[in-house]
Amino acid sequence: MKLLHVVQHTSADYLGLMEDHLEGRGIRFRYFRPFTEGTPLPTRSSAAADGLVLLGGGPWGTTGERAVPTLAGELALTRVYLMSGKPVIGIELGAQILSLAADGGSEPTPLQFSVGTATRTIPGALNGYLPEHYPNVVYMRDRPVPPAYAQILSEDEDGHPALYQIGENVFGFSGHPGFKRAMAEDLIMEFEDAPAGPAPALDALSARRSAIEDALVPIMTGLIQLTGLMR
Repeated sequence: MKLLHVVQHTSADYLGLMEDHLEGRGIRFRYFRPFTEGTPLPTRSSAAADGLVLLGGGPWGTTGERAVPTLAGELALTRVYLMSGKPVIGIELGAQILSLAADGGSEPTPLQFSVGTATRTIPGALNGYLPEHYPNVVYMRDRPVPPAYAQILSEDEDGHPALYQIGENVFGFSGHPGFKRAMAEDLIMEFEDAPAGPAPALDALSARRSAIEDALVPIMTGLIQLTGLMR
């Protein structure tokens, strides 16, 4: 069985709906919570797991005073996986960390909570499984700027990358493809630093629950195939 190391930045932001898709395929995952005292990041001595997932961080970003405290360690960890050729999936804050580790960047933006739509830019993206349009749920401060050599597989309504790919098996999502309403509610309650007026986004998230679940089926199929996590 394959094993993923999954780095959390807050207890409220986890794999969400993606968990069922991994478990259904017999792919194990282990959470690491470095924001909890005495809990380290995965070892950097080698890419011990079969892949790495970097999750979102609520109000944490990668620029300015709100940069996530473990940024340096996570950059080093991500580079180990990239150099080993093993798959990496970055989501929201994780997509920023992945971009920085791959010689891209990130840019400062205010904390946002939005439920929009991503549009595919490359036919055949995700092995042909990326929907032409799919919900793009973003709860994030700052924004990834993928390296010039990355492929932009989809964009949000403003033309910013919603999903990018590096090489064959590395992916960065600006939104969380398996986000749940309860995750947003917990993030809002957990931090004083929260988006203003979140009610419309929460309502939109509830209204698009089925669309999120439906889009995740082909997205996960393509991801699993390209990352080789069932070989």
